Amino acid sequence: MQELHLVEVGLAALAGLVIGSFLNVVIHRLPKLLERQWAADCADHAGTEAPQQEALSLWRPKSRCPACGNPIRWYQNVPLLSFALLKGKCSACSASISLRYPLVELLSAAVFALCVERWGVSPMALIWITFSCFLICQFWIDFDTGYLPDDLNYPLLWLGLLSAAMGWTIALSSAVWGAALGYLILWSFFHLYRLLTGKEGMGHGDFKLMSALGAWFGVEYLLAIILMSTAVGSLLGVVMLAIGKIAHKDIPIKFGPFLAGAGLLCMAIGPDVLRRTVPFFFPLSP
Repeated sequence: MQELHLVEVGLAALAGLVIGSFLNVVIHRLPKLLERQWAADCADHAGTEAPQQEALSLWRPKSRCPACGNPIRWYQNVPLLSFALLKGKCSACSASISLRYPLVELLSAAVFALCVERWGVSPMALIWITFSCFLICQFWIDFDTGYLPDDLNYPLLWLGLLSAAMGWTIALSSAVWGAALGYLILWSFFHLYRLLTGKEGMGHGDFKLMSALGAWFGVEYLLAIILMSTAVGSLLGVVMLAIGKIAHKDIPIKFGPFLAGAGLLCMAIGPDVLRRTVPFFFPLSP
């Protein structure tokens, strides 16, 4: 049985590599699709025609190099292996391929393996794999563009509430209160910061993402999520400073990646460890 479980975990990791490749497409194209929709809405409001562009979706056209437009063949799109064989460069123009691509694939493989190792091949593993895929996309989209798309925030929120309603995760009352107070906490921070400084410290997408995390983990874990997001932010800040991504203190730091990273960490660590090590707003039931 142990050998079979190890095989399942290994197959899950391979599936994670494949899904991670698709998540890279979502991360790259969803912001572009949103920008096109916004441009079309603005043109419609102004009574003008939106600029004509090549049709774009998550499925079409086929992947190509962002630098030169050269189509990427299937054998150049094998997760991790192709990046290594191409030495991180386009085969046509030698432009550097972002390190994000193999990192997303590795992270997805790790998440898939972790969920199957913990819950086996089960609906529970699938639920938390889905949760993690949403957060991986939100992390990198916000990191790259500053967007936290409602197209991801709202489904994540409703999946959390529906999972609680079906009895798959937490008590429904905890999920509802977690979603409501999660939104309210960051909304309050936003308005207090703006009142004190005259500046906006975060976007409304952060409120919605925090609400979604509250729906998945429950009201008891809101403080843990905030504390974990602070830890993730500190770690990312050190890394970005070390590689020169932060040149001076005036560069804005996005909060969405910290929240998404905290959600992934809370899922990976598990409720039992969090219960023993992180303080909470409300007492947890034994």
